[in-house]
Amino acid sequence: MDFLNKLNPQQRQAVTAPDGPVLVVAGPGSGKTRVLTQRIAYLIASEGVRPWQILAVTFTNKAAKEMDSRVQAMLNEQATEGMMLGTFHSICARILRREADHLPLQSNFVIFDSDDQERLTKTIIKEFNLNDKLYRASSIHATISRAKNELILPDDFPINTYRDEVVKRVYTEYQKRLIASNAVDFDDLLVYTARLLEENPAVRDKYAQRFRHVLVDEFQDTNIAQYALVKQLASHHKNIFCVGDPDQSVYGWRGADYRNVRRFEQDFPDAQVILLEENYRSRQNILDVAMGVIDRAANRRKKRLFTDRGAGEKIIYHEAYNDYDEAAVVAETVYQLTKTRQFEPGECAVMYRTNAMSRLIEEAFLQARLPYKLVGAQRFYGRREVKDVISFIRLVHNTADEASLGRVINAPPRGIGEKTLTTLYMVARQNGLTPGAVLIDLARGAASPFYKSFTGRAALPLADFGGMLANWVAFAATATIPELFDRILKDINYKEYIVEDESEESKERWENVQELKRLAMEYSTGTLDEFLEHVALVADQDTITDANAPTLLTLHAAKGLEFGAVFIVGLDDGIIPHSRSFDEVEQMEEERRLFYVGITRAKDKLYLIRALQRGGRGMAESTMESRFLEDIPAHLVDGKSRSGRPTRSGFSSARTLSSDRWTASPAKPKPASVIQSRYPAGTRVQHLLWDEGTVIESRLQDGDEILTVQFASGVKRLAASIANLKIL
Repeated sequence: MDFLNKLNPQQRQAVTAPDGPVLVVAGPGSGKTRVLTQRIAYLIASEGVRPWQILAVTFTNKAAKEMDSRVQAMLNEQATEGMMLGTFHSICARILRREADHLPLQSNFVIFDSDDQERLTKTIIKEFNLNDKLYRASSIHATISRAKNELILPDDFPINTYRDEVVKRVYTEYQKRLIASNAVDFDDLLVYTARLLEENPAVRDKYAQRFRHVLVDEFQDTNIAQYALVKQLASHHKNIFCVGDPDQSVYGWRGADYRNVRRFEQDFPDAQVILLEENYRSRQNILDVAMGVIDRAANRRKKRLFTDRGAGEKIIYHEAYNDYDEAAVVAETVYQLTKTRQFEPGECAVMYRTNAMSRLIEEAFLQARLPYKLVGAQRFYGRREVKDVISFIRLVHNTADEASLGRVINAPPRGIGEKTLTTLYMVARQNGLTPGAVLIDLARGAASPFYKSFTGRAALPLADFGGMLANWVAFAATATIPELFDRILKDINYKEYIVEDESEESKERWENVQELKRLAMEYSTGTLDEFLEHVALVADQDTITDANAPTLLTLHAAKGLEFGAVFIVGLDDGIIPHSRSFDEVEQMEEERRLFYVGITRAKDKLYLIRALQRGGRGMAESTMESRFLEDIPAHLVDGKSRSGRPTRSGFSSARTLSSDRWTASPAKPKPASVIQSRYPAGTRVQHLLWDEGTVIESRLQDGDEILTVQFASGVKRLAASIANLKIL
C-alpha cells in the first residue's frame, strides 16, 4: 500500500473512506483520477473486495482505459480480472445483452449512431407528411433524446402544444422502427437498463448484490437516467462513491444535470463529503482568475483552489481589431512560443465557444504553415467511407438494421432508386418481415414470392444484393472480423468506388478504410458485438491523436484535458457567454462554468483574447467585452484595450501581445494616438510570417493605422501597432 504515502490528506481520506455513500467534490487538476484508481486498488488490496464485486463508471473510453491501466500498474492484471469498468453506455450494453430475454430485442441488437438516429427521424417526418422545415429532424430528435434522459417514454410524453403532439407521434413510431430493426440508440441503452432494473426486482438484486462497490467518475455530468441507474445498482450495499465537481458541469444541453450532486446529498443524508482543493496542474494566478469567475456563480459549494507550483505569470489579455486579426495573433503567438522553445507545439491549445469559430483560426494556422489538430469537427468515424464499411458489417451482423441497409444498398450504385426502395419497405411491412429478410429471399430469383412485386429492372439488382448479403451472413458464421472485412470490400469493389482518381483526397479515403481495417485486426479473436460496440461508442476525445501539434477545440471538448499554454478566443458578449443564455438564468450559469473549465485547462500560460469587430470582411459589427471579464481581479492580468479605450473589467495600462517579443512586454506610458500614416499605399513592407508585401490601403481608426496588405499568400488586414512591420 505504498501508493497511499503519495496522497495528500484529503486524497487519502477519500481513498480510505469507510463503507457507505461518499461524495468527493474534486476541483480541477486535483487528482480525481488518482483518487478513483487508488480507491479501487485499496478496496481490492486492503479491504478484501473481489474485482468482480466492483463497478466503476466513467464517461469516455479513454478515461476508462486510463483507469484500468493505472489499477493494473498498482496491482497486477490478474488482481483486476472480472472488474466491470467502462462508460455508462458500454456497461449498459453489456447488461442488456445478458438480459435480452427481458427486452423487446434480441441480444445481437445494433446501436444506432447520431447519423442513423437523425436519418430515421427524417424518414418518419417525411412519411407522416410533416413540414420538414417546421419540424426539423435534428430538433425533433433532440426533444426525444431529452425525454429519454428523463426516463419519459412515448406513452408518457406530455402534450401541452401541437408540436408536443407531433413529437409524441414521431417518438412513438421512432421506437417502433428501432425495435423492428433490432436496434437501440444511445439513450435507449440507459433507458432500457434503468427500466429493466426498476421493473424486475430479481434482475436488479442480482446486480446490486454482485456490485459491493459502485464508483462513478464525472458525477456532475450524469443525467436523470444515469443517476437512477447508479442508485439502483448500489441499492443493496449502499457503497456508492461519486467523484465530480458541479463547477465543471457544462453539458446541460445534452441532458447532464449538475443538480444530481444535490440529489445525492438528499438521497444519502449520511454521505461523507470530501473536498479536493489542492491543484497539481495550474499556477496560482490562473487558479485565482478561475476562482474570480466561478465565485460569482449561484448555489454552489465554496472551495479554495491552491497549488504549490507558485504564482506564475499574469494572465495576458489582448483586444484584436477584428476576428481576422484575432486569429492571426493566436497563430503568431503559438509560432513564437514554440520557436523559442517555451512550449512544445502539443502543449498549446486554442479554445473557442462554437465549432464554426475554428475556420479563421485554421486559416491563420495554414497561412503560417503551422500544423494543428482539430478536435470535434469531422471525426474519423463520421467520414463517409468509414461509415459505409461499418454499415455493411452491421447489416451482416443484423439483417434487420434498416439504417445500415438504406446507407449501403446503393454504395457503390446499383441502380436501386428511391421508388424501388419504397416498394421494398412496403412489401416487407405488408408481410411482417424486415427489408433485409425480403432481400435475402429475393436472391432465389423468380422462386421468391416477392419477386413479382418489383419490375424486372428493379428485381435484378435487389436479388444480386440479397445474394451477396446471404453469402456474407453465412461466411460471418466462421470467419474472423478482418476476413469478413476483406470479403465484403472485394465483393463490392469498394476500393474502385472510392478511389476515383490519383488525388490526395481519394488516397486519404482509402487510407481511412485501411485504418478501420487496422482496428478490425485488433478484434481478430473478438466478436462482431464487441467490434461494433467499440466503433459506436467511441467519443471525440478518444480520437485525439498524439501528434506534437497545437490543438484547436471547443471549450466543451476541452473538459478533462490540460495544456501548457491556453488561448481562449471570442471573449465577447454574445459568444462567451453565448447570446442564447441571455434570458435563461440556468444557461448563463452554465456559460460561466464553461469559461471556468477553459481557464482551468491552462498549466502555465493563459491568453484571453477578443475582437473589437466580428463578422467577416465587409460585414463586421462592433462587439462588447464579455461580462465575465468583469469578475477577474485586474491585478492578475496584463493587458489593455487594443484601441486604448477603457474596458469594463478595468484592464488598464499593463501589457499586451507584442509581435517582436511575443511575451508580456514592460508596461509603459500610453502612446499618443497616431495622427498621420506611416504606411501609405504602395509601401513595401516585411512581416514576420508572411514575408514581403505591398500596402494597398491605409486608414486611421481609433488611434491606430489599419492596413490592407497584399502578400504572396494573400491579402491580410493588419493593425500597424501590433503587426511589427518593417518598411523596405
